[in-house]
Amino acid sequence: MRQVLNLEFAQREHIPTTIYTSSDQACARVADAICELITARKAAGKPAVLGLATGSTPVRLYRELIRRHREEGLSFANVIIFNLDEYYGLIPEHPQSYRRFMQEQLFNLVDLKPENCHLPDGDVPREDVLASCHAYEEAITEAGGIDIQILGIGRTGHIGFNEPGSTPDSRTRLITLDSLTRRDAARDFLGEKNVPRHAITMGVATILNARKIFLLAWGEAKAEVIAQAVEGQQTEAIPASFLQKHPDCVFCIDEAAASHLTRVRHPWLVGMVEWSPAMIRKAVLWLSRKTGKPLLKLIEEDYSENGMADLLTEKGSAYELNIEMFNTAQHTITGWPGGKPNADDSHRPERAKPFPKRSLILSPEPLDDIYCMGGTLHRLVNQNNDVTVAYLTSGNLAVPDSEARRVIELMLELGEKRESADDLKFARLLDRKLREKGDFGDDPAEIRQLKGLIRRTESRSSARLLDTDSKRLRFLDLPFYENGRYRSFQPDESDVERLIELLREIRPHQIFATGFGNDPLSVPGLCFEILRSALAASQSEPWVNDCHIWLYRGPGMEWETHEIDMAVPLSPDEFENKIQGIYQHQTQRNQSPNLGKDGDGNTWNLASKFNRATASAYDALGLAEYEAIEAFKRLDINR
Repeated sequence: MRQVLNLEFAQREHIPTTIYTSSDQACARVADAICELITARKAAGKPAVLGLATGSTPVRLYRELIRRHREEGLSFANVIIFNLDEYYGLIPEHPQSYRRFMQEQLFNLVDLKPENCHLPDGDVPREDVLASCHAYEEAITEAGGIDIQILGIGRTGHIGFNEPGSTPDSRTRLITLDSLTRRDAARDFLGEKNVPRHAITMGVATILNARKIFLLAWGEAKAEVIAQAVEGQQTEAIPASFLQKHPDCVFCIDEAAASHLTRVRHPWLVGMVEWSPAMIRKAVLWLSRKTGKPLLKLIEEDYSENGMADLLTEKGSAYELNIEMFNTAQHTITGWPGGKPNADDSHRPERAKPFPKRSLILSPEPLDDIYCMGGTLHRLVNQNNDVTVAYLTSGNLAVPDSEARRVIELMLELGEKRESADDLKFARLLDRKLREKGDFGDDPAEIRQLKGLIRRTESRSSARLLDTDSKRLRFLDLPFYENGRYRSFQPDESDVERLIELLREIRPHQIFATGFGNDPLSVPGLCFEILRSALAASQSEPWVNDCHIWLYRGPGMEWETHEIDMAVPLSPDEFENKIQGIYQHQTQRNQSPNLGKDGDGNTWNLASKFNRATASAYDALGLAEYEAIEAFKRLDINR
């Protein structure tokens, strides 16, 4: 943990914010406060009143509270719960209702009294909504008010479902969900069209009435809005900014979620910094973007007018710094991601030997590999490296029922035409299983298997376009995914062992992976931690010391220029080939998360936007102009 209150680097922050090295550390701190409250209220013969949130963010907090209940005797018998919100129009049994979420994540796993667990009624008739909301406010008041309120934050800046436009005096009410909020929920509902358009939420004023507030945030996807809420003006455009009004509110965030705070992103603007090579590169490339000048055109006044005069004093003239940073950026560019044989590699991101390399590409779900590094994959294959693509999970949870229905209908028709009793029997079984589970049920094993096979066929089709032999595709189907569902995944040693087996078999010279900086409960975040564990367990094996780890960002994200250690440029033809590869993943055309604030309607448009933006960023630095660039950051395997 890094405690930062009252430091000069936090001078721009209007809300006390503590950065933790992991979400588990943050959750332990918040769990301590909850335990202290419960204990003190129990001693006083009074209930402790908690306001709780849903979504992936608080899940680890709930798991820590459950652990303390089971292992340390923490009792919730004197606890009253009020949840922030509920989707409107969902019955409590719906798999995505927040009532069911809370039952599965906390209520059923501790000794809470059912009558003490309150959520807004999402199934109330429309004409009774107002009265139901008033009753919810009254229930909070009758309980004595909320002692501790737990919050997450949405990418629109919403707390609860208080979307942009919510006022600081708002109370519990029915609200229309923002389009970005609905897109972020699309994966859970297997498509944006299935996401409810309305929700009932506590108001901003209701939240501000809590005596103490903890806001939790993990992952870089939340970094921009965290900075806006903490450092910006109070505004209805970012409802979380109204938390600046609260006398006892603390943001508890991980390093990835803190990455856009000024003290992290641009520390030279708020205090003296240690000018390490990485910090110099970060600052000079930022200066180039801010001034709109290529690197070689920056002058000393640009440095001194933007908080970097001490850098010139310590490191020399602008001319020397500009050339050094230009060369550093230029040396990240390579058309040989596996290393160029028989070439001077002193200024190349990847070494020349050995060649060919055994390259292992890890894709958390099918599509991640093509979407984020399809052009690089194509290069690795065509440059005769020994490439293996491993899909860590089947991705079956992201396949809509409509896609499964389409395949089942094809199987039924084929069975009838071939007059195959066995084929018909199996197709009819799948048809019955799909109908029986209905709109709200979890997929039975047979349907999940079918959906996984659908995604395998899409991956093979995509691989063919990129000249990748389908025999080089590996489908690990890690148990944590096959046995779980979103927000409920719990990896264990069996997942790590399965990846260790693959690593020992391939003994890669290169690993391309993603998930660094993601929400720790997301599929990429979990897969990255499984990789960390597998590498740690393999440290004594000779191949590990000769292995480079290259990190690619997930869909809808990209490295900033100062973070890029390898930039692989794509020609127009290569780029179009990649887009066609993405297009083969038919079930995911509008399913992938992080489709962006601009409402990009499909996966290939967003991939195009980010790869072209990286090329434009390099062009703006004064480097060569390319159609598109895929970017990678090298990971220290011991970090």
